[in-house]
Amino acid sequence: MQRIDHPLPWSSLGSAHTLSVLRFGSGERKAYIQASLHADEMPGMRTAWELKQRLAALESAGRLAGVIELVPVANPLGLGQVLHGVHQGRFDLASGRNFNRDFFELSEPVAATVAGQLGDDPHANVQMIRQAMAGVLASLPPASSALQGLQRLLLAHACDADVVLDLHCDAEAALHMYALPQHWPQWRSLAAHLGVRVGLLAEDSGGSSFDEACSLPWLRLAQRFAHVPLACLATTLELGGQADTQPAQAQAHAAGILAFLAEQGLLTGDFPAAAHAPCEGLPFEGTQLLYAPHPGVVSFLRRPGEQVRRDEPLFEVIDPLADRVTCVRSGTSGVLYAVQRVRYAQPGVWLAKVAGAEPIRHGRLLSD
Repeated sequence: MQRIDHPLPWSSLGSAHTLSVLRFGSGERKAYIQASLHADEMPGMRTAWELKQRLAALESAGRLAGVIELVPVANPLGLGQVLHGVHQGRFDLASGRNFNRDFFELSEPVAATVAGQLGDDPHANVQMIRQAMAGVLASLPPASSALQGLQRLLLAHACDADVVLDLHCDAEAALHMYALPQHWPQWRSLAAHLGVRVGLLAEDSGGSSFDEACSLPWLRLAQRFAHVPLACLATTLELGGQADTQPAQAQAHAAGILAFLAEQGLLTGDFPAAAHAPCEGLPFEGTQLLYAPHPGVVSFLRRPGEQVRRDEPLFEVIDPLADRVTCVRSGTSGVLYAVQRVRYAQPGVWLAKVAGAEPIRHGRLLSD
């Protein structure tokens, strides 16, 4: 294992932040895995530690058939943001920006770099495009903030990977994942290994999240040039809810990820077959976010991961002063895949998410 430490720019005087990348194996093919970009989401970090131990053993046994880069702590900035005892890891307190939004868009500058140079050999084109991506990122002006520096480093390590896994979690949730619809046939195996309940599919969710900053440039370049494959298989993988850090869960997640990487040709030897049936891939446009109509105590009537029907009761909101009791029902049929951890209804804060097959939203699909 090789450890690469990158100092982040713009640390306060007398302090410093470092991004650490662990590199296992060698070869042309590469997987990149990072955890806890939203720094208050610990299941990914717990799973990354399990992966670290197993990858070290596999490397010692000579069973790596490519490079696997692992970033167990993808957000050292957000990890230290604690306000009155509450971890504030989703947004950068200095700028108010979501740590997983507004990653640099590579397709336009890369297209300008490779125009007129690509040929009819897809493999050669992939190599040229990856070199161009690295060159574009290296030629950018110095980062103007610690957040911008962090985002550029993460993207620079991931942009030449065949497989990218960005490990997150939701509030209280069943396992779910986000991906390009064109890649869903390949992701079904990972979903089956992990017991993912739903795949949320969109070509562009809006907001330039990390996984789409890795995969979407290939889709745009393939639409513009001939003989350019979708060479980066990238997903945001939501490993349940924020409290799901039990050892057995992390061990199962690590085992499923490694079995999938073996199927992708990055590991050798035998790994267990998938223990679950593949879940459905549904349009992200079909997801409904449900809100409370007034303040009050929230009582959930269904659990994440359950199938629900249109008009089925999902939660009650109770105002104990005015004796208002409101039952909020699902507006679509599908999978209730996440609910909010906070049990007091507040304006503008979603309380439940249901993934359905019928598109009901358009434009920017990601919530902050």
